[in-house]
Amino acid sequence: MHFTTFLTSALAATIASAHPGHDIAAEIRERNAGLSQMSHRSLDHCAEEIKRSGMEARAVARRNELADKLMKERGIDRRATPINTSHKSTKGYTLDTPLSTIFATNATCILSPEVTEGPYYVTGELIRSDLTETQVGVKLHLDIQVLDVKTCKPVPGAYVEIWHTNATGVYSGVVANGNGNSADKTNTKKSYLRGAQKTDTDGVVQFGTIFPGHYTGRTHHTHVLVHTNAVALANGTIKDTTASHVGQFFYDQDLITLVEKTSPYSTNKQALTLNTKDGILTQASAKGDPFINYVTLGGTSVTGGLLGWVAFGIDTTLAQKINAAGQFTGN
Repeated sequence: MHFTTFLTSALAATIASAHPGHDIAAEIRERNAGLSQMSHRSLDHCAEEIKRSGMEARAVARRNELADKLMKERGIDRRATPINTSHKSTKGYTLDTPLSTIFATNATCILSPEVTEGPYYVTGELIRSDLTETQVGVKLHLDIQVLDVKTCKPVPGAYVEIWHTNATGVYSGVVANGNGNSADKTNTKKSYLRGAQKTDTDGVVQFGTIFPGHYTGRTHHTHVLVHTNAVALANGTIKDTTASHVGQFFYDQDLITLVEKTSPYSTNKQALTLNTKDGILTQASAKGDPFINYVTLGGTSVTGGLLGWVAFGIDTTLAQKINAAGQFTGN
């Protein structure tokens, strides 16, 4: 597996708060302490098991099937669709490279757990695959696989939870200075771009969402938590106060640039932080690859939507307590 090498800026480049009251420098220090205790920082040791067990072959088939479905929905002729491999693989893909070959590059070297869940985590999320609600932006379909970092086996029956900002850098579920209009108290009742799903026998979940926007002090990213002991409630939400993995996924700068040119991303007035200036990304990339691999679904343009995929490892024996800024309930 290849590793990101272009991030050379110091962690001190991002010491300003991303939101008022949230100290990124303190978050980085906490995360460093947690990472120093890890025995594995990648899943390279799982490469043979992933192939031998058939997980890689099934991943190729699964992603091809999803790509076919999404393109059919958009009326796109897949045979005429150029492939965008902007999370630059070193394998030199061309427009003639089959999707099956590209999808076989399972990003299984990622392992970038944190020890903080970020400032705007909301517990009790809805169990659902489509997180979009009324939000507009570049469509993003994610294929996420969770593996046991010690055994290299899939982790079935766990709840994977993701959340991120909308196109203009606002999180749902929280009212705070620096998070959109702090006078809009109704935002606490909103749940867009948040949700959870239970992994299948291959440790896989799939989400439909939009590409995240940016906010001051942070580059574009998607938060992820894995709960191995969550309980599904009758109101369609999950209940758990611990997590076996807390992390973030990131996106290539060239992809971000393309997305930022489209509406409503282009209306975001918050300062744009480049990947090279994001201290948390710099830290996460030091020994791993926390980027989403992707293809475009409608030619080279991002407006036709994106299909992204990633696999990462967790320590299933961990049960880290998590703190929430709010709680989502059936009411």
